[in-house]
Amino acid sequence: MMEMGITPGSACQGCGAALASRLAFKALGPNAIRLLIPCCPDTTTNHPMSIGVFEGGGAHLSGLARGLKAQGRSDVIAVGLFGDGGTYDIGFQGLSAAAERNENILVLTKDNEAYMNTGAQRSGGTPKYAITSTNFVGPKSRGKAMHKKKIPQIFAAHGVPYVATASIAFPEDLIAKVNYAKSITGFRMVIMQSPCPVGWRYDPAKSIEVARAGVQSGVWPLYEILNGEDFKLNYKPKELKPVTEYLKSQGRFRHMTEEEIGDIQSYTTSRWRQLEKADELKKLIM
Repeated sequence: MMEMGITPGSACQGCGAALASRLAFKALGPNAIRLLIPCCPDTTTNHPMSIGVFEGGGAHLSGLARGLKAQGRSDVIAVGLFGDGGTYDIGFQGLSAAAERNENILVLTKDNEAYMNTGAQRSGGTPKYAITSTNFVGPKSRGKAMHKKKIPQIFAAHGVPYVATASIAFPEDLIAKVNYAKSITGFRMVIMQSPCPVGWRYDPAKSIEVARAGVQSGVWPLYEILNGEDFKLNYKPKELKPVTEYLKSQGRFRHMTEEEIGDIQSYTTSRWRQLEKADELKKLIM
């Protein structure tokens, strides 16, 4: 039985990011050194930890990995536990450079789709139409105006060994992906769906239910990309559930009209067909 990788820390009730961290570090085991940059929540791990700045995550983590190599410590993993801001936006440039160099690092992204630790401001990971503290609903605004950035495909385009998506609603899949990522070398990234009751506006008791609806509707597909092109879809239901089951469970989407819901359904269906085709070909379709 694996030991827990985190200790009790500060997190809201029903925090998906805390659960994602717990599962990931349970899989990682004790032989890891963690880089902390600003993110939500600041869960304390049972590992040696270095603290850095938002924009320096990629460079800082690269330095940790190179230091371990210089010491001959191939048994220890340099791992970053970042939020979506540290992956999609502020930290993107450094991470992109680290991916291009194929640094021997593991990036675990707790994707709660906004800057939740500073007040739920929009990020590149925020989905279309979602309300945030910087995307309001009014005569000239319907929440965020554009779709979520396709960050897994962007990092896969660097040709790195491993990029995967995961969800707290599918813990066995998440743990298996972290286990695989820690067994290989080079740049690895696991992007973990991490619902936020405060920012997403739902009952904290329903975090797993909300996350599961996201996966079952195709809004948050589960897949792996190896070496920048080999593709595998990990969850393939006979029929996707309608996106309404996911959208209407959250207050951040409560303003949406039927036409706007139809827009998300059309986008999700189109993307899902593309992923199915990629799975059939076993190759990523960019």
